[in-house]
Amino acid sequence: MTLVARKQLPLRPAGPDTVDALLAWYDAERRDLPWRAKGRRKQDPYRVWLSEIMLQQTTVKAVIPYYEKFVARWPKVSELAAAPLDDVLAMWAGLGYYSRARNLHACAVAVAARPDGQFPRTEAELLELPGIGPYTAAAIAAIAFGHPATPVDGNIERVVSRLFAVTHPLPGAKREIKRLAATLTPAKRAGDHAQAMMDLGATVCTPKRPSCLMCPLQQDCHAHARGIAETLPRKGAKAERPVRYGTAFLVLREDGAVLLRKRPAAGLLGGMLEVPSTEWADIVMPADMAMAGAPVRTDWWSVPGGIVHIFTHFRLELQVVRAIVPVETVLTFWAEPDRCVWVPRRDLHKAALPSVMRKIIAHALKEQ
Repeated sequence: MTLVARKQLPLRPAGPDTVDALLAWYDAERRDLPWRAKGRRKQDPYRVWLSEIMLQQTTVKAVIPYYEKFVARWPKVSELAAAPLDDVLAMWAGLGYYSRARNLHACAVAVAARPDGQFPRTEAELLELPGIGPYTAAAIAAIAFGHPATPVDGNIERVVSRLFAVTHPLPGAKREIKRLAATLTPAKRAGDHAQAMMDLGATVCTPKRPSCLMCPLQQDCHAHARGIAETLPRKGAKAERPVRYGTAFLVLREDGAVLLRKRPAAGLLGGMLEVPSTEWADIVMPADMAMAGAPVRTDWWSVPGGIVHIFTHFRLELQVVRAIVPVETVLTFWAEPDRCVWVPRRDLHKAALPSVMRKIIAHALKEQ
């Protein structure tokens, strides 16, 4: 049997034809996402902004239920602005990267305070709002207002790096990728173009095993022509993630309430509720030193096993100890009683508890 090589179409430079092919594909294959306007309806800037903040470093699948809860409770930016921050944090609990929730509320307040109570339309004005960086400003300007802005998220970064065969590793290549992406941004349908690039990266030009045969840009893709698509974008070596250690104190009152403490507004998990714990240190604290910081004076029981939680910049390993105390128990002064609250176990699901704290509680109470 004689094998006949498939004829390779000539590689054309990425340009207007590339954009047309992408938009035609998007019109037929666009994802049905709850924050996208149906048909020819105009995009709601509030919903575009809310979805973009939630989608930062979070998957679409994880975001959808949170997004739907938020818009059901606060359909307008003015209503979100009027909500207590603690309610917003509680609704956000489990989505991670909690500074986003604090900035979300601050941004809503800033928008509601504007003379027209509406989101500004330009990238420059959007950048002045809390929690909105260059990517989010460009995404809102393009998707909500149709401005020829160029947002570059992880999906778009991957598509562009492959389309132009950018072999320089990240993060050093980011500026060049942004420049190349801007050469494709059309004057019309900029929002559809941005969302098409996102969809292409999420569904076709995936990190592993990209579906090049299904890609509307295959004829223009330099990485595909060179057989290196799956290797791009290249990334520099990651620094090893450091480990921190600590002891968490789960206090269960005889009436079934759990002791929680509000974290300082600034910093990691700012404003969220926590299970009181020792400082998260670079070394394992001796047991007697750790127990000296317990929030109550009582008998403690060590919970077998431990908790591991991965943050962006470090790995956290916690030992958990548990105690059951009378209702009239007095907290130690270093527990900072003014920041503490007793929450009934039946109400824990409504509390502003980040995932790591829910892990601790579930681990400590698993034998209850």
